[in-house]
Amino acid sequence: QVQVVESGGGLVQTGGFLRLSCAASGRSNTMGWFRQAPGKEREFVATISESGSILYYSDSVKGRFIISRDNAKNMVYLQMHNLKPEDTAVYYCAADSTRFRISTNNSDYDYWGQGTQVTVSS
Repeated sequence: QVQVVESGGGLVQTGGFLRLSCAASGRSNTMGWFRQAPGKEREFVATISESGSILYYSDSVKGRFIISRDNAKNMVYLQMHNLKPEDTAVYYCAADSTRFRISTNNSDYDYWGQGTQVTVSS
């Protein structure tokens, strides 16, 4: 079982930058970031393969967010540039227990963190 803990959220102005971190307790396969805004369903943000060579982004964050990982430290990061008010949400890091699968579906991820709040003021 993998434990996942996010950190790095906060309040930032439109156009600002935040970096989220995700610490995994052990070896992790594909890792993903998701977010959930008030009154909305949880949505996919970005995912990265075990090796870090395959990346996927949602259209809403492509070109602004960068997902990366450091397997030596069991860490995954989400750099968020040019933040917009519509990026306001609780951001979750998740781990997929199935090797060699790259998924954008939150139902395919088995281990989730408690989330970290990101608020972008206009």
